Amino acid sequence: MRFRAKTSAASGPRPPAILYGAAALALLSLIWSGYAITDLMHSGPFGLSVAIAGDIGWITVLWAEYRGLTIQIKDKDYSAAPAGWAIALGVAALLALHGHDVGSTGQGIAGPFVVLVGKVVWTFALAALRDPAALTPEQEAEIASVIRDSEYEARLHAARLGQLDRTADSEIARIRAQARITLARDEVDFEIRLERLAKGREIEHRSPLAITAIPAREHADRNRDQNTNTQAERPSIADLARDQVAITPDNAIAVQAVLALRPDAHEPSVAAAVRKARSKMTGGYN
Repeated sequence: MRFRAKTSAASGPRPPAILYGAAALALLSLIWSGYAITDLMHSGPFGLSVAIAGDIGWITVLWAEYRGLTIQIKDKDYSAAPAGWAIALGVAALLALHGHDVGSTGQGIAGPFVVLVGKVVWTFALAALRDPAALTPEQEAEIASVIRDSEYEARLHAARLGQLDRTADSEIARIRAQARITLARDEVDFEIRLERLAKGREIEHRSPLAITAIPAREHADRNRDQNTNTQAERPSIADLARDQVAITPDNAIAVQAVLALRPDAHEPSVAAAVRKARSKMTGGYN
């Protein structure tokens, strides 16, 4: 349960009168419990520290009740009210024990009575401080759930954007590295081409001038020599006739084979060469 206190007395209504009575009872309870617990323990300042600890715990629980704070255990919310009552009952038990220890029935009854009455009055005071327009705990929990989900979505979106940015930066760095490699390769190729051009110009400048003019007669002699060499390289008709006679029993077929290999030869000469080759092979003319 959540309560909303008025923060401005000038602009809002005055605090309820019950709040003054609850504050007075709380102060009286603190004084009485401090005295009784210190006297019960017979330990001077150490006993007083125990009393102060109990009083601080009670005040803290009252503040938690006022703020509507809860503790979640196994998906279940627990309010501060049970803790406040547990502390109040514990202090009341100590005060009753103190009355029994000093042999005073009045102190054994009055001490716990002050503490319990103060607790009850504070329960009503907190209810009086409650804002009628305040949201219920269920509504507050629903709003908190929506805020929590929206915060989760926003942070998740920001994380994904950050991941995309990091991925994009990595890809851009990779592209830049590849571009630098390509640029370096192009620069090396360009330098090599320049060096080749420079080397070619240097070779051209250092080479002597060649005399390309050839007299007409020298040109004719060269052609004639080439033709002579070409004819010398051709097989003779006699050799061709001998080869064909060796593989062909018919002279006419042998003549045609020789003419196919030497189309520049005369047929009568080829026929005579074939008959001669046959005669040498068989010992007579066909």
